[in-house]
Amino acid sequence: MPPISVLIKPASGMCNMSCEYCFYYDETKKREQESFGFMSEETLKNVIRKTMLRAEGRITYAFQGGEPTLRGIEFFRKAVELQKKYNKNDISVTNALQTNGLLLDEEWCQFFKENHFLVGVSIDGIKEIHDKLRHNKTKGGTFEKIEKGIELLEHFEVEYNILTVVSHDVACNIEKIYRFYKEKGWNYQQYIACLDPLGEKRGENEYSLKPQEYGVFLTKLFDLWYEDYLKGQQPYIRQFENYAGIIMGYAPEACDQRGICSIQNVVEADGSVYPCDFYMLDEYKLGNFNEDRLEDIHNRAVETDYISRSKKNDRECQECRYYKVCRGGCFRNRDYQEKLDAYRNYFCQGYQYFFDHCLTRLEKMCYTIR
Repeated sequence: MPPISVLIKPASGMCNMSCEYCFYYDETKKREQESFGFMSEETLKNVIRKTMLRAEGRITYAFQGGEPTLRGIEFFRKAVELQKKYNKNDISVTNALQTNGLLLDEEWCQFFKENHFLVGVSIDGIKEIHDKLRHNKTKGGTFEKIEKGIELLEHFEVEYNILTVVSHDVACNIEKIYRFYKEKGWNYQQYIACLDPLGEKRGENEYSLKPQEYGVFLTKLFDLWYEDYLKGQQPYIRQFENYAGIIMGYAPEACDQRGICSIQNVVEADGSVYPCDFYMLDEYKLGNFNEDRLEDIHNRAVETDYISRSKKNDRECQECRYYKVCRGGCFRNRDYQEKLDAYRNYFCQGYQYFFDHCLTRLEKMCYTIR
């Protein structure tokens, strides 16, 4: 079996924040059981044992939520212990954790440093924008607390990156946000398009991101990034780095830029397995690590149309001059065209606007790198 990635939700969808646009809160409301509570150590053992003994070369464990740090630091100490116990084939193990940053303290940061965790911190630009959408249960702001958590990560020299959800407000203020991140020295950045609730009409919420807005956002962000690239001072922005890799013939590491879905082995707190973080619904359940072998879980995934449907982009999409780079985008953002029995990305217009303005410079940059 090739290298394996596993995404674990040790606290299910539980969170100490109440973000306006939270896609996982929306998903939990649309399945029979909303929360599976805290993951037990027995379930953790079964997940790690059954994945590590089958992996070849390397394995990645990513912890997400909800808010994973709610499970407590001892759970993660146990995870590292189990990884060492079941690493019979001397494979490379990578650990990552995505957090809202509220519970970060010296103990957590020391643990991350000692065990080489890569930490992703969710923060949405500047204080006014962030606190509007990413607040606590009583609608109070969280920006300053998270900012202090990032300072602690820096103090303990923990590897971290910044994850920003591109809502309407973020898209309209990207120049200010980019310069703020630059001042803070937040040089590893990831931007993901804000998701509207599953099964609901897109673009109807205050935070919703419209296609043209997304195109303008990407273009403005690229302009700023490229200007710094020419000075040798550009930050790492995952989406642009992956586009560059695609142009140079490399497979993108970001799943939303591969064009075809794959099985991400996303594990809920009870051990249930789903193919993707965006589809943790009852109808997509593939099995449970407390009962099933990894091979059986993957066989069930092949039997479904989960992967094959992601290959069904409509003809206009496939014939687009940008398709070789765009690849149709993330499936979660695609809409079904019933007459064509195919899919089209909601942000298609935005991608075309971005590539119209930026692809030539991207290609020139890649030629120079070669």
